[in-house]
Amino acid sequence: MLKIGSGAGFSGDRIDPAIELAEKGKLDYLVLECLAERTIALAQKRKKADTAFGYDPLLEKRIRSLLPTLLENNVRLITNMGAANPVGGAKKIIEIAEEMGLRVKVAAVIGDDVLPYILQNRESFEFNPKLSESVPILSANAYLGASAIVPAIETGADVIITGRVADPSLFLAPMIHHFGWSTEDFNLMGKGTVIGHLLECGGQLTGGFFADPGKKDVSGLSHLGFPLAEVQPDGSALLTKLPGTGGALTLRTVKEQLLYEVMDPSSYVTPDVVADFTTVSLKEDGDDRILVTGGGGKEWPSELKASIGYDAGFIGEGEITYAGENAIGRAELAGVIVQERLQNHFEEITVDYIGVTSAHRGSFAYKGRPYEVRLRVAGKTYEREKANWIGEEVEALYTNGPAGGGGARKYFNEVVGIVSTMVPRESVKAELKVMEVKTNGA
Repeated sequence: MLKIGSGAGFSGDRIDPAIELAEKGKLDYLVLECLAERTIALAQKRKKADTAFGYDPLLEKRIRSLLPTLLENNVRLITNMGAANPVGGAKKIIEIAEEMGLRVKVAAVIGDDVLPYILQNRESFEFNPKLSESVPILSANAYLGASAIVPAIETGADVIITGRVADPSLFLAPMIHHFGWSTEDFNLMGKGTVIGHLLECGGQLTGGFFADPGKKDVSGLSHLGFPLAEVQPDGSALLTKLPGTGGALTLRTVKEQLLYEVMDPSSYVTPDVVADFTTVSLKEDGDDRILVTGGGGKEWPSELKASIGYDAGFIGEGEITYAGENAIGRAELAGVIVQERLQNHFEEITVDYIGVTSAHRGSFAYKGRPYEVRLRVAGKTYEREKANWIGEEVEALYTNGPAGGGGARKYFNEVVGIVSTMVPRESVKAELKVMEVKTNGA
């Protein structure tokens, strides 16, 4: 049996469930999945500003909290916190280990950065959605698979840190290594991908994203336990969580996660396999225990997906609140005022009435008209100076009307847009960089 824990489902996730899994889960591996399309593009920008950075901003905090516990309990860590700079992230882990007097071996998986290839062959690619030829491309990262991680595990590294890797592949790689599976046994690759997909979002599986009070009640969410899997050589697995932790692991939570971000359950495409989820079987095996069997797959695709980050200019924003009788009427008038003053100066202007129209882009009456509403105006531009203009105009509503505005704030952000394309599999070459602290404090 192989025990794998899921310690993070996104870049900003909590750290305490991961620490608890490392301490009490009797795991072989802990996986921290911390990377998304926009996350890695922003990381590339940080790396360009300083080549020592570009890894996950929370890497240092997580490693300081986790590393002693991982080493003490002989739990190996696999994570994509390397983001745009896995080697830089590995060096930081080594630096932390030296400072803490810990012996550690770290393997960095690189090769996902395909920006030079994309720039050299830009005219031959179709971007989805379409990307203008004049727009600067900031980053391009292909999705590596489990076969890029397995050699890193084989080095005996305590920590394996990667950049852009398909999320389920982080979990599939230790299965391949532990059980000696062939990467061309697509039935097993599909079964392992099912388990990886179920685990990859952490607390979503144990009821976090599932919870909806009064409809789908979940207790103990303030101490939500993250999931772990007890994987068998045949590709079946028991999903569970630590006793005494909050949340729920049920048929309903597992079914929701199984279909999360899945367009076609019969053909879930990853770098490792085109997985088939339609034959998956789920069975309760006690409280917070779900047995997963079935699944399969067919040969991996000839191309790999690549996520492209590009310069999308700036978004300026301003917000102000109106309360009391006719709050919506005054907020709507304020929105019209700002729009009329700025509409010819921005590529796009959006006016939201938060609590009324901001989520569904249309007015939905619910139990009468709200007594308060927050106006948000946002404008997109390629000029930094203009981006500040939105907030200034919203702030000016204080005395220029309508009546009763308060709590204004203004800000702007640089925007990184994301498109995707496909690259030939043979154009992506994974490599390893291994480094080690051999003696305590050395």
